[in-house]
Amino acid sequence: MANRKHYHFDMMVSGGYVSDHSFNHKFGAVQSLSTNTTGTVWDVDDTLYPWDALDTPAVVNVERNNVADDGKTVVVQGLDGDFNPIEDTIVINGADTLGTVLFHRVNRAFVTNGGTTNVGNIDIEAGAAGGATVARISTELGQTLMAVYTVPAGKTGYLYQGTATAQAGADGTGFMMVRYGGQSTFRVGHTFEVDGDGGQYLYDFAFPIPVPEKSDIDIRITTRSNNGRYTAAFDILLVDNDD
Repeated sequence: MANRKHYHFDMMVSGGYVSDHSFNHKFGAVQSLSTNTTGTVWDVDDTLYPWDALDTPAVVNVERNNVADDGKTVVVQGLDGDFNPIEDTIVINGADTLGTVLFHRVNRAFVTNGGTTNVGNIDIEAGAAGGATVARISTELGQTLMAVYTVPAGKTGYLYQGTATAQAGADGTGFMMVRYGGQSTFRVGHTFEVDGDGGQYLYDFAFPIPVPEKSDIDIRITTRSNNGRYTAAFDILLVDNDD
């Protein structure tokens, strides 16, 4: 009898071998969150993520801040007005380059080619040049660091694990804020403490938390003392809903 490899369920999902199942690993970092400030763990310091900027679906503008990034290709991924996955591929051809796809949510953006990693910040703006920044590819990183996510239509997300870190000397209270599908306000779905001198915060959910379709997840930190860098990440299993 031929030898067979036996894989765990999670490896089968990662390899795309389980029908109606997929996953997303979301990770983010805020470079400097000021003392006594609440902010989303993403590429823009001291701010809450601007969810309302794309309440009305709109194209996005790619603003490059260093001329050396002309010619680079940026892929923006998110959801359309019906909460279905979409993406736009935009080649930077000046200080501002307008896309063509209407976004209701932006979940991620990254550079796919252009010779080198982005030399300067690349901002993804809602609607047009000068619009609210809804994603940022920070200098030399090639991808956004945004611990925010929206569950697509027709799927239920199951949160398996969450983690966070704080720079040495910094500490704060973390909140996984969730705006459940069809509701208009966020509420806390999980909370945690993070201390740079105490090490990584890591939580494995004994029973994965179900998050319904069209729900928004926003990881936020409120600092207590000493501004600093924070990171956060979570793993979510996406399962197709029954028809």
